[in-house]
Amino acid sequence: MSRRAIFPNRLLPYLLVAPQMAVVLVFFYWPAAQAVVQATLRQDPFGLHSQFVWFENFSRVLTNPFYLGSLRVTLVFAVAVIALAMSVGLVLAIHADRQVRGATIYKTLLIWPYAIAPAVAAALWLFIFHPTIGMLGRTLVRNGINWDYTLNDQHALLLVIIAAAWRQVSYNFIFFLAGLQSIPPSLVEAAAVDGAGSRQRFWKIIFPLLSPTTFFLLIVNIIYAFFDTFGVIHALTRGGPGKATETLIYKVYTDGVINLDLGGSAVQSVVLLAVVIVLTAVQFRYIERKVHY
Repeated sequence: MSRRAIFPNRLLPYLLVAPQMAVVLVFFYWPAAQAVVQATLRQDPFGLHSQFVWFENFSRVLTNPFYLGSLRVTLVFAVAVIALAMSVGLVLAIHADRQVRGATIYKTLLIWPYAIAPAVAAALWLFIFHPTIGMLGRTLVRNGINWDYTLNDQHALLLVIIAAAWRQVSYNFIFFLAGLQSIPPSLVEAAAVDGAGSRQRFWKIIFPLLSPTTFFLLIVNIIYAFFDTFGVIHALTRGGPGKATETLIYKVYTDGVINLDLGGSAVQSVVLLAVVIVLTAVQFRYIERKVHY
């Protein structure tokens, strides 16, 4: 028996898909095409006059030392956020998957941070780590630790990494927990009967069976670290101090909205999109080979 849907009207499937395709075209492909076109133009701040300059904007941006510095900051920031958010999410999922009293309450509390807006999440961490009004920040200063993320670039980068990773932990936790609950208990029990310890059971059985979930979350977290962390950085540090936390996505905003460099901002958007596409393609080409479905 065939499970393929058969429509009596050939036009009906296209009509059903049309609303979603319209959304994709208007909100994804059309802005992307505009960015590519704008990257080849030199415009005045008000967008009234433009001049076609070919790849002059690309040459100017890619040789700018401030842009290269933002690229280095983004790589450090992205690697740290991805590693921290995924590892903590996995650890929490492993502990929540155990049979303990009140497990439902723990799971609900661990999911809540994902519902918090980035600006609100940044404000929460500000009240914790601010050197004068933050609870932990004042404690560090009183104990002789010269903590001040408003002046120290390393402190600022550490704070935005923690804040961005904390918000993403809940998302990773949900998927890791679902992946753990989908593993047949008989496999783990059989390994325990054969004498495998808890570490061996995790690395030899559980973690390989979680590889599809881990691969999916790796791609999602890369996109999150490159694009969705703007709100956290804007609310906490605004790219400072001294551009220490100015990632690529925040530099697009700084050059385009504040400095009104429309061509340079469009170039940075195109480059950032290309970087994420290349990283995703590399993952599907090489990392997916180690995924066991």
